[in-house]
Amino acid sequence: MMVLDTVNLILGVLALIAGFLMFRSLPVPSSARREDVQLPTVSIIVPARNEEQRIQPLLRSLQQQTFRSYQLLVIDDDSSDNTAAVAEQYGATVIRNSPAAAGAGKSAACWRGAGQAAGEWLLFLDADTAFERDTGLSDLLGSYAGKGASGILSVQPYHTVRHLYESLSAVFNIIVVAGMNLFTAWPERFRTAGSFGPCILCSRGDYFQAGGHEKIEGAIMDDLALGEAFLEEGLPVACIGGKGTISFRMYPEGFKSMVDGWCKSFAIGSQSTHPFVMALVILWIAGSFISAGELLSAAFTGGGVRLLLSGLLYAAFALQTALFARRVGNFHWLFFVFYPILFLFFAAVFLYSLFRVHILKSVEWRGRKIDV
Repeated sequence: MMVLDTVNLILGVLALIAGFLMFRSLPVPSSARREDVQLPTVSIIVPARNEEQRIQPLLRSLQQQTFRSYQLLVIDDDSSDNTAAVAEQYGATVIRNSPAAAGAGKSAACWRGAGQAAGEWLLFLDADTAFERDTGLSDLLGSYAGKGASGILSVQPYHTVRHLYESLSAVFNIIVVAGMNLFTAWPERFRTAGSFGPCILCSRGDYFQAGGHEKIEGAIMDDLALGEAFLEEGLPVACIGGKGTISFRMYPEGFKSMVDGWCKSFAIGSQSTHPFVMALVILWIAGSFISAGELLSAAFTGGGVRLLLSGLLYAAFALQTALFARRVGNFHWLFFVFYPILFLFFAAVFLYSLFRVHILKSVEWRGRKIDV
């Protein structure tokens, strides 16, 4: 029994190390920008379908931006609510899909918006995003300029958590970011898995050179597919975090929506993660269960030293998971005392996602059945 306990403790420590190698850091847009850098005009394209409630924080935040040289296009994809009227109240130009194109989806809406765009750069934003500060837009554009204004700069917005059930997605948020291959201890060694979908910035010329959203229409993971389209043209794809700059709420509609959303994304999206990075992810997840199991076992059958060591390992995992989660969302620190619940939820939904994708060959999203 002592040998097994030692092995579990060693595996737990190795898993902690794997976690730091898997997710070393997450850069964010810089608030410092060279004053001599002139930013071009930007077309902000927001695909929207029944977003009357969720789009207002974004529109308000855009009105507060210090950078004003932008065109705002809201592509109304056959909404049955007041999405178009709300957007117009905030000064957006609303483009309504024709009846034939109604409900065609996000990629079709983005492509149509790009065709109407007048800006030199294109910024695609999901309707549930919002800028966190009045310099957020200029900071984002400045970051793109600092990277040579080439290819894609994509941002994973900071997850705003308001209800208890939303905290269950903490591990998903961590792995979505880590699975992009770019935030390991060796970011230059791995090719990006694609781009983050909620916030994508690119130049007009690069967008049409890569084929834009027309090329990837029909892709379930449009964000990963668009990044791949740019890479195929030899154009760079950079990914950063949005903490302090741009945020969003994930699945505010409720628990079922959250499960359906992660189910749609994860089994397919995980296929783009590099095998080495995936091995680190798997070891980290396994370590979370090993550390929890070892503490539980020590509490019932172990001596004082074993209980102390397993308690330290559990606390280290709780702290590490909290640190990672706080990079991607405002998850409450106290919740990570019970971090095994987060990993159990992740494992259950991931297995369900594999079942839906590989056995049933379909997933559900917003009342629609999507074949995969």
